[in-house]
Amino acid sequence: MKEAGVSVRQRKKYKITTNSNHKQPVFDNLLKRDFAVAQPDLAYAGDVTYIWTQEGWLYLAVVIDLFSRKVVGWSMSSRMKAGLVCDALKMSIWRRRPKEGLIHHSDRGSQYASQDFRTLLKVHGIKGSMSRKGDCWDNAVVESFFGSLKQERVQWENYQTRYEAQQDILEYITMWYNSDRLHSYLGYMSPNDYEQQVLEWEKVA
Repeated sequence: MKEAGVSVRQRKKYKITTNSNHKQPVFDNLLKRDFAVAQPDLAYAGDVTYIWTQEGWLYLAVVIDLFSRKVVGWSMSSRMKAGLVCDALKMSIWRRRPKEGLIHHSDRGSQYASQDFRTLLKVHGIKGSMSRKGDCWDNAVVESFFGSLKQERVQWENYQTRYEAQQDILEYITMWYNSDRLHSYLGYMSPNDYEQQVLEWEKVA
């Protein structure tokens, strides 16, 4: 095998990222699995996943606009703290400038229930929404994105460092998923093309 340049594929390590056993207050499920959103920046969904590297775990938090399935915010870190999800949401706010009343949906993880995250929502007039306990289908759009990321990119890589993984994931999000990956939900368009088409329709109207 060494002479042929092949190796055995290693079973991917598993890690739980959602800790819903906390005493922080949680939000009602405002989204209620209604993932069909008519306009951009009305409803976002966020979650956290993990990627194994030879240096240890790398955690990825994303924010997805349910209108176009576009990843509008992300953050990566070696630590799964509240700052991880706060930074992802801050990025989406900075890039998109959503109006007050936006819904942000997530699971009941301690990061999303933290005081820091709830304060961030309040400051920007964002309504918090959370899945029912232990129900991943309530956040199916983000779960689908994580599945695509891992099947199309991560599972084929053996990252030596967190930095290497960060660069590869960044390229996947910006150069492939948002710009070129086709979605059946969007009429087989990419998120960027779908948003551009809607913008052009609005100009004509």
